[in-house]
Amino acid sequence: MGSNEKDSVIGVEANEGVEEQQGLESNEIEKSKVGIMRALVEREDPSSKEVDDFMIRRFLRARDHDIEKASNLFLKYLSWRKAFMPNGSISESEIPRELAHNKLFVQGVDKKGRPIVVVYGGRHKHTKLEEFKRFVVYTLEKICARMPSGQEKFLSIADLEGWGYVNSDIRGYLAALTILQDCYPERLGKLFIVHAPYLFMTAWKMVYPFIDDKTKKKIIFVENKKLNSTLLGDIDESQLPDAYGGKLPLVPIQDC
Repeated sequence: MGSNEKDSVIGVEANEGVEEQQGLESNEIEKSKVGIMRALVEREDPSSKEVDDFMIRRFLRARDHDIEKASNLFLKYLSWRKAFMPNGSISESEIPRELAHNKLFVQGVDKKGRPIVVVYGGRHKHTKLEEFKRFVVYTLEKICARMPSGQEKFLSIADLEGWGYVNSDIRGYLAALTILQDCYPERLGKLFIVHAPYLFMTAWKMVYPFIDDKTKKKIIFVENKKLNSTLLGDIDESQLPDAYGGKLPLVPIQDC
């Protein structure tokens, strides 16, 4: 090996060493901030002792590790949860019309082990906003409860085939977005929007300004001709729902 090659190898190894060291330092800083944030929120609301460090970390990451902002968001979440779910969960008897739409399914995991959630936007119909919000929370609670050990995020496919003005529900979309971003931060790993009709972009332009920057980076519009190849980039064929050429049948959210 020539001296130039040796220098190149040594340079690469040195860079890898620096990156590894920086990663370790970053993890230690994050762990320290989780500890500080836990002490702060436990002082304000003793019920926060019941949550694990992973939840604290998700809120911290959602606010770019700003302890004050993350703590405020987390304390708001605890208050919201007590008021919205006094019994600790949403029962199916509270959301009969939403479940009857048969619009949300779960099946398989992607290559990172994240559960796959499929939503059919063309089946959504206007119901009372309160019931829809309860349906969103019921869904997120179900998804989070069935995540594999060590996994915190899910991948979603929003299929808008057949979507029209009758399905457009800006108030509902904004309510769902607020719940996802403020109460279940860092749970969405990736969102593929597929079969989106041109008409949908009118609604999208109204919702887009309310999506935070972190969430925007996770949203991908997929062209019909690239649908299969795009999904297979993240999902192994053995885990792909049958609706997209795979072999796994979709399971309604209430049955999973």
